[in-house]
Amino acid sequence: MQHSLRSDLLPPETSSRFRFLPQSKHINNIKSRLLINNPFKKTTKLPDFPPLLISPATSPPSPVKLKPTHHYLNPLQNLAAFMLDKIESSLVVPMEKTHPLPKPTDPSIQLSGNFAPVNECPVQNGLEVVGHIPPCLRGVYVRNGANPMFPPLGGHHLFDGDGMIHAVSIGSDNRVSYSCRYTKTNRLVQEAELGRSVFPKPIGELHGHSGLARLALFAARAEIGLVDATHGMGVANAGVVYFNGRLLAMSEDDLPYHVKINGHGDLETIGRFRFDEQIDCPVIAHPKMDPTTRDLHTLSYNVLKKPHLKYLKFDTCGKKTRDVDITLEQPTMIHDFAITENFVVIPDQQMVFKLSEMIRGGSPVIYDREKMSRFGFLSKQDPTGSSISWVDVPDCFCFHLWNAWEEITEDGDPVVVVIGSCMNPPDTIFSESGEPTRIELTEIRLNLRTKESNRNVIITGMNLEAGQVNQNFLGQKTRFVYLAIADPWPRCSGIAKVDLENGTVTEFKYGPGRFGGEPYFVSEGEGEDEGYVMGFVRDEERDESEFVVVEASDMKQVAAVQLPERVPYGFHGTFVSENQLKEQV
Repeated sequence: MQHSLRSDLLPPETSSRFRFLPQSKHINNIKSRLLINNPFKKTTKLPDFPPLLISPATSPPSPVKLKPTHHYLNPLQNLAAFMLDKIESSLVVPMEKTHPLPKPTDPSIQLSGNFAPVNECPVQNGLEVVGHIPPCLRGVYVRNGANPMFPPLGGHHLFDGDGMIHAVSIGSDNRVSYSCRYTKTNRLVQEAELGRSVFPKPIGELHGHSGLARLALFAARAEIGLVDATHGMGVANAGVVYFNGRLLAMSEDDLPYHVKINGHGDLETIGRFRFDEQIDCPVIAHPKMDPTTRDLHTLSYNVLKKPHLKYLKFDTCGKKTRDVDITLEQPTMIHDFAITENFVVIPDQQMVFKLSEMIRGGSPVIYDREKMSRFGFLSKQDPTGSSISWVDVPDCFCFHLWNAWEEITEDGDPVVVVIGSCMNPPDTIFSESGEPTRIELTEIRLNLRTKESNRNVIITGMNLEAGQVNQNFLGQKTRFVYLAIADPWPRCSGIAKVDLENGTVTEFKYGPGRFGGEPYFVSEGEGEDEGYVMGFVRDEERDESEFVVVEASDMKQVAAVQLPERVPYGFHGTFVSENQLKEQV
């Protein structure tokens, strides 16, 4: 059984409302080699991806004639599927059109320009390198991102897209190759079989009564056997981490997916990873690797069930050594956290989930102005969570935390110092407040004895988001942090190396019309800033993408690689060394 993913499977009225980019110069050579695995363990050849979408309509015309094929259903199931499609096109889609979409969920904005999706690209060898790539970077740089396979019929948020990993493989003598592949999630594989989007988009679509209708539709389709959500609904589009011989693609709505990098630099999805059947819960996209013990620390939050939060730890062999429930008063979006030598630092902030808001016509993800933000401190050695303590930090929202460490004051008080980027308004990413976005690099000092806190903005007048410290110093006092200069928001115009001791900033600017994303630091040597910072850059004026390497000590470019395909703006990355590649499971 095969189902084409071509746009002619979408309704004609919908397809005609999209404006398409021409295929890139290499795409004709690779169409015949694009493969995806289907749920029945067969290989489905994709003769054509949809053309690259640049500006989808905010909503399709009504009624929408949806034409999925259900060859494996019996006649009664086919009838039920047909009726559900009619309900969607005649009731749900018109309901979604009654209100204009805000910018954060308007696909004509969220999927425009270099945020638009691209096709898979098999390995392209012999790429041109300007400069010299240092020997310590032999391996593969991978970066995750959202890349929707199908044009959305309604709202779409940047976080809703299917996960796609872009990989740059670096060998000796400046030999470089590039590839990008979808992570074959349970969700993606089923939608590929159906030839259309079916799983609900958690941020873009689940608003108000139409969102409830989408959930009911999905539940009905699952009940008749059209879709199967029991093996996960996540998109695996946010983070990537290499741990215990596996590259894991992650988003906080599901378990990780194991992706293998083969000897040619191509990417293969092995499957959903439950840490050898030790867990069956989603984990967030920012796990932390302790540089001393090499243990992996992570969190899992549950929107529906108390206690809403769980802390997990795995040793170097992948054995689960901690599984601790943490009670929160309400389900909270916890996208990131931090570790110190002795503690796990947990932010419990003002972005929360309230499903009841959908009944009132709103979004289930809200900014709760009445809630007091706080940070929790859980001992790494606590097997039950009984030792956790909290310190209030009023009106604080950090989407990402870059590092944390422990200090002792002159009075002998234990203090935890947290370095993060405080975002204001806190719901900037999710709603349209009309206020200018400020993302300020901030030091937060938390006294564990007095339970007092204070915040100090380190850099003013510059939005700094997405980046990291030298991971060999995670949980220890650090001097430098490397961050994307998020101006003009939401694009990133360069990299800032911030000296936390004196507040000075050394900038590496991409140049006019050029924008990038998260800088990733790879260490070379024992010094904190001995190493290289790397990432993707898009020249919007010349319509070209590059992979750029910058020396961390002086923030000067040492190499750039011209890429054969457009690389959209994305999320988080990691580096897998040549030794780690050999150790893959």
